Amino acid sequence: MIPRYTTAEMRSLWSDRTKFETWLEIEILAAEVQAEHGLIPAAAAREIRARAHVSDVDRIHEIEETQTRHDVVAFLRVVGETVGEAARFLHHGLGSSDVVDTATSVVLTKATDLLVAEVDRMDATLAALAAAHRATLMAGRTHGVQAEPLTFGIKVAVWLAEMRRNRERLSRARDVVRVGKISGEVGNYAHLPPWAEAYICARLDLAVAEASSQVLQRDRHAEYLSQLAVVGGTLEKIATEIRSLQRTEILELEEPFAAGQTGSSAMPHKRNPIVCERVAGLARMLRGNALAAMENQALWGERDISHSSVERIVLSGSTSLLHYMLRKMNAVLAGLNVYPGNMRRNLERTGGLVYSHRVLLALIEHGMSRDAAYRAVQAAALAVWQHPDRAPDALRRGLLADPAVAAAISVDALDACFDPAPYLAHVDEILSRVGVPIGEGAVP
Repeated sequence: MIPRYTTAEMRSLWSDRTKFETWLEIEILAAEVQAEHGLIPAAAAREIRARAHVSDVDRIHEIEETQTRHDVVAFLRVVGETVGEAARFLHHGLGSSDVVDTATSVVLTKATDLLVAEVDRMDATLAALAAAHRATLMAGRTHGVQAEPLTFGIKVAVWLAEMRRNRERLSRARDVVRVGKISGEVGNYAHLPPWAEAYICARLDLAVAEASSQVLQRDRHAEYLSQLAVVGGTLEKIATEIRSLQRTEILELEEPFAAGQTGSSAMPHKRNPIVCERVAGLARMLRGNALAAMENQALWGERDISHSSVERIVLSGSTSLLHYMLRKMNAVLAGLNVYPGNMRRNLERTGGLVYSHRVLLALIEHGMSRDAAYRAVQAAALAVWQHPDRAPDALRRGLLADPAVAAAISVDALDACFDPAPYLAHVDEILSRVGVPIGEGAVP
């Protein structure tokens, strides 16, 4: 992944040095377990443990490029130079994929731990945001059109619940890839028995694949990257909502705008939701990478390398992108500008239309048929829609001007329909379900 979208932690984890050092640990563990069972000299295993190290990453690349055209062989040559005579027992009984696939599982597991930590930080941010705005009244929207009142706290609680499910998804995905294999070139343990695999995987904190070919089966990686794409989809969903509500005509939310930041080279007034747009764009990359991982499932026989080039991009790419996206989105949410005054004004711009359902039910309860009540409310609402300078109580006035409505319901009963409180009566219950602490402020 390009540096622009990579955090320092992920850059270090997916570095070539980390990769080669993980390969080396697997090589050392293989030597040690074989020495315990008398397959190689114990002194050789001790020598490998004491002396083997990754001396020069660049030289490994140079040997691969100019000589071996094989990264594991180049790695073994460079490491072997640090060991001396005992180097002949490096990679004893192992196949390249034993080392590469098992090391990849180690790194993916650690990468997932980094992702979960970021999700937990976002959880705390969302919980605090929901609590702070439990009583912040705003319009709910469906199809982009105002529907009924709710609070911003409820909207955030929905995001929080989804992120909690994402944490569970990441935990399951971690289990799927936390698996190693040391089963040889075609998965039959011809050169090292299963006890060697069990020893190595246990010390790497990996489970053992029940059965494998030359490689771990790529359904694991397809599932893993699919789960990451789902998490990215949640971030895109939140980012898209913020972008929508930051539009000039609405301006109920706004992502942070730092001192000295510029929004346009030509228009000094611009404050654009660039981070949210970036997150939405990068979510597309996660979905594309997940599709690429699915294409990797079908390999010829016990293995070909059509998957290898893809995985060098998508595994590090997706984990790095998602880590970056989580961190950026958490910063947006932690510094989010919320404009309750605009929320209230926008709610009132419809002239009371958002209360149409309560009016409908009240008319039915006062004796009108559902069809008659619906037609009466819809007719009054249409007149309000068509009036460009509608008053905040335009719907109420239109209804009272309808003789059938005026005959069916009292003014006081009709006025009660335009009170937002009943729409918000269960805010605290909703927030409590996702563990949001309830403050003492009254819900409007």
